Amino acid sequence: MTSTHHTRVRRRRLGVAAAAAGLLATLLAAGPANATPDPGDTQRSPGARTSTGASTGTPGQDEIVHSRNIKHLANIPSTNPDGIETDIAFQGKYAYAGSYDGFTIYDIGNPRAPKTVTQVRCPGGQNDISVSGDLLFLSTDSSRSDDSCNSVSQPATEKSSWEGIKIFDIKDKKNPKYIKSVETACGSHTHTLVPGGRDIYVYVSSYSPRDEFPDCKPPHDGISVIKVPKKAPTQASVVGFPVLFPDGGNPGAPTNPGVSKTTGCHDITVLPSKNLAAGACMGDGILFDISEPEQPKVIDRVQDNVNFAFWHSATFNERANKVVFTDELGGGVGATCNEATGPNRGADGIYDITGRGDQRKLAFRSYFKIPRHQADTENCVAHNGSLIPVGGGRDIMVQAWYQGGLSVWDFTDSAKPKEIAFFERGPLDPAALSLGGSWSAYYYNGHIYSNDIAKGLDVLRIDDWRTDSARGVWLDRLNVQSQPDYR
Repeated sequence: MTSTHHTRVRRRRLGVAAAAAGLLATLLAAGPANATPDPGDTQRSPGARTSTGASTGTPGQDEIVHSRNIKHLANIPSTNPDGIETDIAFQGKYAYAGSYDGFTIYDIGNPRAPKTVTQVRCPGGQNDISVSGDLLFLSTDSSRSDDSCNSVSQPATEKSSWEGIKIFDIKDKKNPKYIKSVETACGSHTHTLVPGGRDIYVYVSSYSPRDEFPDCKPPHDGISVIKVPKKAPTQASVVGFPVLFPDGGNPGAPTNPGVSKTTGCHDITVLPSKNLAAGACMGDGILFDISEPEQPKVIDRVQDNVNFAFWHSATFNERANKVVFTDELGGGVGATCNEATGPNRGADGIYDITGRGDQRKLAFRSYFKIPRHQADTENCVAHNGSLIPVGGGRDIMVQAWYQGGLSVWDFTDSAKPKEIAFFERGPLDPAALSLGGSWSAYYYNGHIYSNDIAKGLDVLRIDDWRTDSARGVWLDRLNVQSQPDYR
C-alpha cells in the first residue's frame, strides 16, 4: 500500500502534499487518475487539536462529527506521531492492529476502556495482519535488508533484499515471539488466511513487477500460496503460484486510460463455507472457486474501464449472492470525495452473483459513495470495511474512507444503496493535503473498531433498529478477509 510502490524503493520522507497534488493534476487533466495503490511510506501532517461537537459544512480541524445513531466510546492515540496505522484482526477479547512500525495488541474486553497489552516493533510496510490460534501473520511489502525486525530499507534491485510473510507465536500476548519468515515473489502487500484441517493456507497478494527486480520479475499474473502446518508452523513454505490471468489481465493504459494494468492482486476475500473467493486485482475483479485451496479456479472476471482505476478489496454479503468491490482511485492520498470527482469514481461497485456453480457471473448493479463532500485537503476514497451481520435478508456494512471517516451503509437493494450512519473528523490540516483518517473500520461483537492512520484506535457503537440484530452474533475471531459464515 504505497504511492511509490512501482519504484519498489520506499522513501520514508516523501512529502504527501506534493504527491497528492500530482495525483490531482493527473485527475483533472485526464479523467480517472493513474492509480497509485495505497498511501504507504509518506510523511503525514501531525494535525493539531482534538475537539467534539456539532458542525455544518466541513468540520473544523480534528473536529468530531457523527450521525445521531453512532456513539464514540473510546480512543487510544497512536504512539508514533509520524507513523501509519493500518489493518485490524480480532480474536477473543483482543484486537491486533498493524502499523508500518509493527503491530499492537489491545485488550478490548471492555470496549469503553480498551487497553494496550503490548507493542511489537517490526518495521516493514504495510504489516497487513491476521491471526489464527496462537499464530499471527504480517505482510511485508517494502524491500528490506533481511527478514528480521531490525531490517532497514534496501532497493529491490538487490538480490539479497527480502519481502514476504512473517509469522509470530502470540500465545503469550505480552511477549509475542517471531518464529518464521517466508519470502514471496514481489513481497506481500496483503494476505488472506484460508483455514483447513491440518493446515492453514495463506493467499499472498502482491504486484508491480519489473525486469530489474530479481525477486519480482514479470509476468506476475497470480498469487503465492503458502502452506502452514498447524502443528509445525516453522515448516511453512510456498507451495504454488497459481496463474489467475493467463491472458495477462487488464492491459491498463493506453488501451484503458486511467486504469491500472493487472500485474497481480491487491486483496482477496475468501468465504470458506462456500469454497468461494473474490479478488480485487488492480484492473480486474474476479470470482473464483477455492475448493482445492492450492489450485484456485477463476469462475468469472469483470472490468470497469470507465469508473474504476484500481480494484482494491472485496466483501461478500451474508447470502453470498453479492460482492462489493472497492476502487481506490488516487491510491488513498488524493482528495477524491469532492464534487469535482463525482459519485461514481473512488466508490464501491455492487455486483450481484447470478447463476450456479461454474456458471456463476458477476453482474454490476450500482455504485456507492459517501454522500458527504470532503475538503480538498482530505485524502478520501473507498477503503477497508466489513459486514454488520444483521441477517434477515438485509445487507449492511461499515467501511473506512480515510479522512472521510467511516460509513455504515445498506445495500439490500443492490441498485439503491444508502448510507444510514457515519463518523468522521475534520481535516488534519485545513491548509494542505495530508495523510490520515480511518484505514480499516470493522464490526466485531457489538462494536465498530476503526484504526485511524494518525489518531489510533477508535471504538464506536451503533444504535439503530436496522443493525440491532447483529448484537446477537458473537464470534471468537475475525479476520475480515477470511469472511465467516455468521449464522
